[in-house]
Formats: sequence, structure tokens, C-alpha cells
Amino acid sequence: RRGEMAKLTQLINNEVFRAYATYTTIVLLKMMLMSLITAYFRITRKAFMNPEDTDAYGKGETAKKYLRTDPDVERARRSHLNDLENIVPFVGIGLLYALSNPELSMALLHFRIFTGSRILHTFAYLIPLPQPGRGLSWAVGYAVTFSMAYNVLKTVWL
Repeated sequence: RRGEMAKLTQLINNEVFRAYATYTTIVLLKMMLMSLITAYFRITRKAFMNPEDTDAYGKGETAKKYLRTDPDVERARRSHLNDLENIVPFVGIGLLYALSNPELSMALLHFRIFTGSRILHTFAYLIPLPQPGRGLSWAVGYAVTFSMAYNVLKTVWL
């Protein structure tokens, strides 16, 4: 059994797996940052969803005016939700892709393009940049995930 664990820990010596770990960490940290950005907008815009979040601004009717939506908060929330819909599949499919023994150059291309597209998507959402910038950055990242999935299936089936 100890030998099995040693084989698993050797993954970190695999260049493709290290690249996967690096770029996955970057996009997951970016996604976590979106929580902080949303919280920042909620606090600075005084726009809360839950009554207990308004306690610092008063009680009763005074606090109720802070139970509202704000366009900046909603934009940050939508960006964060989009991250969840796209980064989570990347993490799973990217892991399978990394384990399918792709060429390092192709793996790096996939991981870097996805990471860049998600960072650009966030800027395009929060600034906001005119369309089709946000849509194209989303589509590029989505296509990269599909490309990795295709390569995994091709490797498994052939």
C-alpha cells in the first residue's frame, strides 16, 4: 500500500501536472477574489441581502433601506457565478486532461489560454468593457475546456 501512495505523490514531478496545478490555483484564487470583490461592493454601496448584515447601520425601519440590490453588486455576483459555471468544469476536465499524458506544449497552451480568458472575462465584466469582449473571452475559455474534454475522450476511446 505504501508503494501506491508513493506513485501518487510522484505526480508533482510531472511537468504537465505541475502546470495544471499552477494554472488551476491561479483561476481558483481569482474565483475566490470575486467573493471579496462582491463583499467590497456590498459594503461600499450598502446593499445587503440579509437583515442581519444591516445591523451596523441601525435597527428596524432604518436598516430596511439597506436591504436592496445594487447594479455594481449584481455585476460582481454575476461574474462570480460565471466563474463557478466555467472554472469548476475546467478543474475536473483539466485534471483528466493532465492525467491523459498530453504534450507539455499543448497542455500549457490549453491552461494558459483558459486562465487568460477568465482573467479577461472578469475585467470585461467588472469595468464593463463593450461587447463582444466579454462574450469572446467566455467563448474562448469554454472552447478550451471542450478541447481538453475531446482530447481526454479521444485518448480513452482510442
